[in-house]
Amino acid sequence: MIGFIIWIIGLILAIKAVLEIMRWNVSGVKKLLVAILVLITSWIGLAVYYFWGRDNLPQMLK
Repeated sequence: MIGFIIWIIGLILAIKAVLEIMRWNVSGVKKLLVAILVLITSWIGLAVYYFWGRDNLPQMLK
């Protein structure tokens, strides 16, 4: 049961991260690549995105 709850939390955070990435003002290919990387890398990708990437990646990809 706890594993299912953790999976649901990860799924919600991943969807939220992808929606935030799609709002960035960068080219579509770059957004898609970052979104796929976040989804593929699971919890590690989410941690990197939320602790570092959310603020730094949009400027780096322009």
